[in-house]
Amino acid sequence: MKIEVVRAWPRRFESVELELPQGSRVADALAAAGWVDQADTLAYAVHGVRVDRATGLKEGDRLELLRPLQVDPMDARRRRAQARKTPG
Repeated sequence: MKIEVVRAWPRRFESVELELPQGSRVADALAAAGWVDQADTLAYAVHGVRVDRATGLKEGDRLELLRPLQVDPMDARRRRAQARKTPG
């Protein structure tokens, strides 16, 4: 089965397409990609749904390595709103 493994940083990402045997799990995909011990990985998701290393994968899955947030989303939203305000 074919799956995609993705990890991202601000302004860049890396994606690997893998051919794995049926019955493979998240841990198998990480090993095949060479991304087993990623220090900045907080969790994993398949198509945006959080999973663990024992979760089974199926054809076409997209496994995402999740990192801690760099900025609180509410703070970022406030900053964008403040930047849009014009003096006047």
